[in-house]
Amino acid sequence: MSLTSPDLIVLNADIRTMDVARPRAQALAVRDGRIVAVGDNDSVRALKNGRTETVDAGGRLVLPGFQDTHIHLQDSGTELSTGAVLYSAETVEQLQKLVADYAASHPGDAWIRGWGWNAGVFGEKNLTRAVLDAAVPDRPVAIWASDGHNAAVNSRAIELSGLDKENSDPANGHFVRDADGRVTGLLYEAATQWMNARMPKQGDAVHTEGVRFGQKQCNRHGITGVLDALVQERHMRVYRNLADAGELTIRVAATALVVPEDSVEGALERVSMLRRDYARDMVAVHSAKFFLDGVMENRTGLMIEPYSDTGENAELMFGREHLEKLFVAFDAARFQLHVHVIGDGAARVALDCIEAARRANGPWPALHQLAHVQMIDPADIPRFRELGVVCNMQPLWARLEPSVEVTLPMVGPERGKWMYAWKSFVDAGAPYACSSDWGVSTLNPFPIMQTAVTRRPEGKPDHPVFLPEQRIGVEDVVRGYTVNAAAGAWRERDTGSLTPGKFADLIVLDRDIYSVDPEAIGETQVLLTMLAGKPVHSAGAFA
Repeated sequence: MSLTSPDLIVLNADIRTMDVARPRAQALAVRDGRIVAVGDNDSVRALKNGRTETVDAGGRLVLPGFQDTHIHLQDSGTELSTGAVLYSAETVEQLQKLVADYAASHPGDAWIRGWGWNAGVFGEKNLTRAVLDAAVPDRPVAIWASDGHNAAVNSRAIELSGLDKENSDPANGHFVRDADGRVTGLLYEAATQWMNARMPKQGDAVHTEGVRFGQKQCNRHGITGVLDALVQERHMRVYRNLADAGELTIRVAATALVVPEDSVEGALERVSMLRRDYARDMVAVHSAKFFLDGVMENRTGLMIEPYSDTGENAELMFGREHLEKLFVAFDAARFQLHVHVIGDGAARVALDCIEAARRANGPWPALHQLAHVQMIDPADIPRFRELGVVCNMQPLWARLEPSVEVTLPMVGPERGKWMYAWKSFVDAGAPYACSSDWGVSTLNPFPIMQTAVTRRPEGKPDHPVFLPEQRIGVEDVVRGYTVNAAAGAWRERDTGSLTPGKFADLIVLDRDIYSVDPEAIGETQVLLTMLAGKPVHSAGAFA
């Protein structure tokens, strides 16, 4: 093969390049994993020789590979491949059956783990140790809500962990108790971590299989790059080993956890070590992760004004002065800041501290990210553009389902208008990216896209639309998964658009999501996923 001949050409495609210089094309050519030409069929076909592989897209839509910039790839892959999957439970009886069936199919004396119960359906009113004892009385059970901020355990787990009336709540956590002070089995925020620390540890081999499981799901749904939204040393060790073995089929950026107990010097030293010692072409730490509040369902989301129904409020999880010092230090060391904010109060504190870091260190293209932004004061929306802060949104949550329905009375009708206000961010010119937060919810981008466009659940075309004025378009959400996501993950030089010089990370779809009925976007199937011009998933005509 000559030096100018491509290894691969893709022909007869409807290519949406996401490159403003050439937004549409019929064909592209790839050499050594990177795109070398984009154009019409004839011009690209003329580049081939007898060794060039040809993919005929059959007129189908081709897009850049999607990037999910807030996903718990390793942990969720492990949890969902080694425990009871509880997303489908809508009643106590269904939850009990899922846990009991899993225990029966996994005999022994090991802990039963589970993931995915809905915090809008289950809580203090109906989820206790007695409920789980009835499902599994003789083995310890610990099951996490899909949001990761709540958990429930049975009596055997409470006994083995040593939890009793004498235990005080951990910082930023709560053991729910009955009127007599007896723990009910429901755990909030840091109390879930307290329990997890007393459970048997899963070794690197288990987490390695979790990554393999997770990346297969990603590739199947067209995802070629992720930002793992919470890593520590174990996560990076597993990722590094897979990268060294050539087994990663997804590009991994990572955000390393910083906790309130960290000193500025200690946190910076630890996260800098992770960035330095675990960097590989396919994986690297690029940001520091901060949780400023919890979730609305258990009222640990921090609001500017107290909750409408109780008159109470949550607390900031960091000391304000300490948080600002951390932000300034990490910004100066050229880390991106990746900040969990749910309540409008948490969002305001995060913006204020980012503004302080910008004053101290000067502006640079950090694209610091605020993840979730469930509630926002409209006065703070323009600040995202002014400060260059990414609104990292999860569009699937913006629909009238239990988690939203239980929250609206907490904030009242006026503030409720600013829940998941995605269109307002887009219209204000704020940097934004779209993501899943898997395993909080599906990682499949297409149901997420459908909800972004319709603001109602899939398969329910007559369901009320949640804040219709906040719907965004297909082009908006595709950008949120491609060029915008690549920028947020600091991969925009190499990925995010189908542009000569960038990696040939691309997907072929079974339908044109730009022209189909919006109610059918969620059914989209990915027929081919390529990473650097090599297939990592194929189905249908490309199998």
